[in-house]
Amino acid sequence: MRFDTNIRYDFIGNRKKFFAFSIILVAVGILSLLIFRLNLGIDFKAGTTMDTATDHAVEQQEVISILKELGYSEIPTVGGANNDRISVRFGEELASEKIREIQTAFKAEFGEGSSFEVNVVSADMARELAIKTIWAILAASVLIMLYVMIRFEWRFALSANIAILYDCFVVVAVFSMFRLEVDLPFIAAVLTTLGYSINDKIVIFDRIRENLRFSSTKNDKQLTELVNASIWQTMARNLYTVLTVMIVTVFIFLFGSESIRLFSLAILIGLISGAYSTVCIASSLWYEFKKREKKKPASAAKQPTV
Repeated sequence: MRFDTNIRYDFIGNRKKFFAFSIILVAVGILSLLIFRLNLGIDFKAGTTMDTATDHAVEQQEVISILKELGYSEIPTVGGANNDRISVRFGEELASEKIREIQTAFKAEFGEGSSFEVNVVSADMARELAIKTIWAILAASVLIMLYVMIRFEWRFALSANIAILYDCFVVVAVFSMFRLEVDLPFIAAVLTTLGYSINDKIVIFDRIRENLRFSSTKNDKQLTELVNASIWQTMARNLYTVLTVMIVTVFIFLFGSESIRLFSLAILIGLISGAYSTVCIASSLWYEFKKREKKKPASAAKQPTV
């Protein structure tokens, strides 16, 4: 069966190039994690975060000077539209006396109207949170795989799960390579990546299943044409969906506050990786699984009967 779809690029025919690129990227990510590990934020390691809202703009150097006078060497990040919000992260659990000492110094410098929000994470709490995060990602992956198996078949489910785990790993690897901070919003971004990524893959898999229903694929060439046609038939829809979310995410990254900037960056990386893996990995993996299935009956038929 011939498809009317204009196949502008043979994704399946070039699948080995995409597989090689993806494997290299995964290898680089693993090396980065082994060498540099993750730059864990206060949510995943013991420490104290103090967020201070002031009545006027504050320069970062002012905050550093106050902390140095108090005997601290921590360099805080100053964010907010008018630099009126100070975020100081300490790599240790500060006692109540130390916290009050810093607050008193800040009020004396920035005004009595300054308000504070303090979060203290113990070592046990950080360890428990890290374990629960890993279980959350694994549970989401397993449930997604079961859903796709029920709706489609195991080949679709396995292809989709490999691709979405690849997307999540890409986000983690990029944050590791560039030493970006990993905190709770980052985990939310990874789980969001899972959702958007599986949505794109379901769209293409649904079209592949529909095309299979109304056509017969007797050889690899016909199967290649079917998958390529399915990709291009859904290309516009997937691109519009991804671009719509990406535009919003880029604006949040550029104009949002410091507290959500890395969150939006993680989602942006996940969206790009998800769009790539949907077309170049998930569909190609399904093609490989299906091709092997078609070869089994043929090889069995060649065996002489006794």
